Amino acid sequence: MTSAGPGNDAQPPRVVDALRCSVCGSPVERAGRTLRCRQRHSFDVARQGYVNLLHARIPAGTADTTPMVEARSAFLASGAYTPLADAVAAAAGTPTGLIVDAGAGPGYYLSRVLDAAPSAVGLALDVSAVALRRAARAHPRLGAVVWNLWEPWPVADGVADVVLDVFSPRNAGEFHRVLAPGGTLVVAAPLPGHLAELGELVLTVDERKEHRLEATLGAHFTRESVTEVVHTAPFTARQVHDVVAMGPAGFHLDRDDRRERLLAAPAREVTLAATVSVWRRNA
Repeated sequence: MTSAGPGNDAQPPRVVDALRCSVCGSPVERAGRTLRCRQRHSFDVARQGYVNLLHARIPAGTADTTPMVEARSAFLASGAYTPLADAVAAAAGTPTGLIVDAGAGPGYYLSRVLDAAPSAVGLALDVSAVALRRAARAHPRLGAVVWNLWEPWPVADGVADVVLDVFSPRNAGEFHRVLAPGGTLVVAAPLPGHLAELGELVLTVDERKEHRLEATLGAHFTRESVTEVVHTAPFTARQVHDVVAMGPAGFHLDRDDRRERLLAAPAREVTLAATVSVWRRNA
């Protein structure tokens, strides 16, 4: 589940209380280094602090790999996405209950939100166990669970004050189910100009992305506000490499000499362009 840092194996009880057995749906309890339900289904807490509730192997090319997670962690630590993290934290406000981050990766954004909400606890969900090794130690009030976001989540109904979704898959039905009545969904999505200077190195953002966002979420949520985050800054060759390597291109960077060419490229101006929108759960 979580650790407050290396050597600290504390677990947020409120996070465990919100979890459900992924086999039978019963509540789970912590027993030593195991989560166990009343039907005696059990899940071991990994040494790094996360717990894997999946029952099948993840297909290759689905979950972030170790090099991709290392690139993401280094890039986020460089401060290049600080304006986005600040906007996400501001949109989330100061909840006092559970915050669920769908597609949390190494826990960067969830940690920033928890810093601004000292009474809240966080649950990081991601399909990458490699990413959650870092997330589990990213904040003392954060728990981490390996899960496929497209499947029904192993989380109880109506237990979350806030759900975060930062550049991640959007399962609107599960967002709505786990949020408490009146709960808040915070979604960060790239704008068409996002990382545009990198051209074919990154995926092109669909011009109709905002329309598709409304179509995906509109049946369950009402959008209350939208903030645009647009920030252009010089990226070093290492930052360019890392922002490319942490995305889908990271699966293929070792073909030819792509990685070496990225690291040898000159610094360049690159634009962060995204929206951060706040959605209120419909009844």
